[in-house]
Amino acid sequence: MDDEAEFFRFMEVERSGSPRTLINYRLALQTYKDWRGARFDGWRNAVADDFRLWLFEMMKAGLARATIRLRFAALRSFYKFLVHRCGLAKSPVAEVQLPKTEKKLPVILNLAQVDELLGLPLKVEPHPRTKPWLPLRDAAILELFYSCGLRVSELRGLDVLSVDFLGENVRVMGKGSKERIVPIGGPALAALQRYLREAAVTNGAVFLGKNRTRLSQQAIDGLLKKYVEISSIPFKISPHKLRHTFATHLLDAGADLRSVQTLLGHASLSTTQIYTHVTKERLRQAYNDAHPRAK
Repeated sequence: MDDEAEFFRFMEVERSGSPRTLINYRLALQTYKDWRGARFDGWRNAVADDFRLWLFEMMKAGLARATIRLRFAALRSFYKFLVHRCGLAKSPVAEVQLPKTEKKLPVILNLAQVDELLGLPLKVEPHPRTKPWLPLRDAAILELFYSCGLRVSELRGLDVLSVDFLGENVRVMGKGSKERIVPIGGPALAALQRYLREAAVTNGAVFLGKNRTRLSQQAIDGLLKKYVEISSIPFKISPHKLRHTFATHLLDAGADLRSVQTLLGHASLSTTQIYTHVTKERLRQAYNDAHPRAK
């Protein structure tokens, strides 16, 4: 049995690799061999410079960094197997420095888009048989997303007793069953009070479906999609994009990173730091658009 066959038997039998992983790894190894062509004289004869040249040519061709890193992940696993199981002295790909993964900046709404989206539930003509409190519920949901930066699971899980109307804050159960207190802005609080009053919700879940049980995550995703489709917003919006928008607008207005971390319920500050990149990009765009000698 040759080296590749042994490796894939090991991956499938001993490591219980998923079919998708096996397909990706086979493709990665075959892609390298195809690139080498007649120059390929066996895996054990390859040297680090061979893989550096392959990396350089993939980068020059504009291949996505994620694809490059996936291909090298397959090669690293393969050579690790050859070293530990087949007596190869060392792995030639261990010396190859890979490009860092690209951090995609979160898509966010501007203030005009936020105002448009939050106003839609009470502007759209409801179906004649729609319960009158449902548009009020939708308005409260959108207001609360933007006002508090909640995850969809956190908003869905809110109970009436979680809301402190006098203190103007909400008690949220986040990831890892970690509780945090998040302030609620005036418009969101007013929208929430109006909805609860009209829907006669006094205890239990805050947000209800037509059958008056706790609203599902799918239903929340669906109502957001419905309002985005009738808006002028030119891209798709998820509840998480409203969370991104909440964080970025706070930083734009001068909030410090630690406070935003606490409001979002992030365990690590590094998770929150992505929003500083968004803010810098927005500042750069504003500078380029406004400064007479920016370009």
